[in-house]
Order: sequence, then structure tokens, then C-alpha cells
Amino acid sequence: MKRVLLFVLLAASVVFSGCKTRATKLPMVSGKAGEIYVIAEKPSWDGAFGNAVREVLASDCPFLPQSEPLYDLTNITPSNFTNMFKIHRNLIITYVSSDVTEPKMELHYNVFAQPQIVVYLTASSSEDLTKLFKQNSEKILFAFEQQERDRILANTIKYQEPSLHDLIKEEFGADMYFPSGYRAKKISHNFIWITYEPNNIQQCIFLYRYPATNHEIEFSKDNLIAARNEIMKTNVPGMFENTYLTTSVDENGHPLADVRYLKYKGRSFAEMRGLWDVKNDYMGGPFVSHSFYSPDGKEVIAIEAFVYAPKYDKRHFLRQVESILYSYSPIVAEEKEEK
Repeated sequence: MKRVLLFVLLAASVVFSGCKTRATKLPMVSGKAGEIYVIAEKPSWDGAFGNAVREVLASDCPFLPQSEPLYDLTNITPSNFTNMFKIHRNLIITYVSSDVTEPKMELHYNVFAQPQIVVYLTASSSEDLTKLFKQNSEKILFAFEQQERDRILANTIKYQEPSLHDLIKEEFGADMYFPSGYRAKKISHNFIWITYEPNNIQQCIFLYRYPATNHEIEFSKDNLIAARNEIMKTNVPGMFENTYLTTSVDENGHPLADVRYLKYKGRSFAEMRGLWDVKNDYMGGPFVSHSFYSPDGKEVIAIEAFVYAPKYDKRHFLRQVESILYSYSPIVAEEKEEK
């Protein structure tokens, strides 16, 4: 019972500290983006619980040219969970005891540092701990993804390139934020190419639009790929004659891309994630796009992030540039009048 009481007191202090983070100065988080520390006893980590965590959080990132895990996981036993580890950006803290009466998963933010996310999992046995994680795995993965994205967005807005914000506002009637160092490479009424090119890496954003024709199948995979390929062929030429950016296909000619339908801050969109290459050339890499209707419903607007980094792992580069897509926010008529 004493151990349960200690954990309850810790949880209570977490809740109250979370409420006070605006008034209390917390240290900045440590560790690298894309890392998660899992605080669990060794038998749990080496057993079914660890396997369940790895299956979800260390599975392959979809549509990368080489195999890369979603997150790099590190196990730390509770006895070794010192202050040095408590300020890590992403934590999963487990507590297993027969005194626990009800399994529980809780998300807390800015507990020991900021901006931090801590997932608490409490259960009466290792079996229940595994079951608890599996029941909440999608929610946990989404929480880590959103926190990683929000950290990038916060820095993007803090160190933004104002001229690009003004450009998107003028041409697309939307707020969108880009970090310092990004520049416009191509500008037309219906297509904008924005790029950041340090050390043989390209992190790019495309914004384009085209008339909406069929609301029944507008955002089907085939339609989105056909529109993308047509627009890229016209606007993104390769280095040599008769070369241009397109969507990669497998040996049977099937596009290497997939679509899912999401909602973020009230905006519904089709997310397409896949691989691109250059027709008649050897360049390629990953991309992700969001497609949605213009406010009046007359056009489809697509915003796309892609990465070219042939010498490097691409997970973090894609996550960085993909986060920029989530800063896109259409300016409604009332807002335009006020501004």
C-alpha cells in the first residue's frame, strides 16, 4: 500500500505541476527528436510489454526509401530513472503492482521539463500492462506525433521567414509559417515551390490548386496521384531534358503511395504519403501531402512536403518539413476584413 500511496502522490504532484507550468520555470527538455525513454522493469521490457511497444513505436516509418523506425526507444529501469533522465522530451513511465486496482493510462505535459510529454501506465501485472498499452497504442502514438510536431511548429513560428508568410497569405489566402532559411524557388498563381537546401539536402514545400470537378471521388488515391503527376510534370522539371518529378511506381506500375483521411483543428483533408522520383533520372525520396477544398469549395488545394537527402536517414528531415503543413490555416472572410 505504501508503494501505491507513493505513486498516487507522484501522480497528484504531476497534475498540479502540469497546472503550474506557466508560473513555474521548468528546464528545457533534453535528448534528440524522435527518441522515447521507456521506464519499465527489465522483465517487462524484455517480454510481451516491450514487444508490444516496439511493434507500435519502433515499427518502420511508412514510405521511406530505407528502413527507419518511427522512434528510437531506450529502456531505463525505475531504479535508474534519475533526474538526468527525467528531463527527456518523451517519456513512458510504467508502474506495476498487485496493489493497483484498476489499469490506467494518463497523458501529462511539461512535468519535469518543457516542452515534454509523459505517458503514465499503471497496472497490477505485466499482462495487464501489455493489455493496457495495446488498448491505448493509437492514442499514445498520436500524442507523441503531435508533441513532436508541435515542438517543430513552435520553433518555426518563433524563427519564421516573414516574407514567405506574406506570400502564402497573398496568393492562397492562408496563414502558413516557414523557418528562417527557406526561400521561394518558383511562384505562379496556382503553384508555389518553397525550398531549404543545406548541405546537399532539399526540404521542399509545394502549394498548388486546381478546379474541383467531382466531389464523389475528388480525393480518391487515383485522382490525387493523377492530379499530382500532371502538376509536377509541368512545374518541377529535372536537371536534364525530358526529366520531371513524378510519383514512384513498383515493378507492376502501381503507385508507391497511400491515402488516409484526417482532421486537424476542424480542417478535414486527405493525407497522401508516398515516394517520388524523377522520370528518366535517378533522384528520389519521400513525400507527404494534404489535399482539401478551398473555402468556397470550387478548388482543391494541395500542400506537399518532400525530402531529397541521398546520403542521410530521412525520418527526421521529413518530420521537420511535414510539420510545416500543419501550420496552414485558411483566413476566413471575417478575419480578412479585420486584418
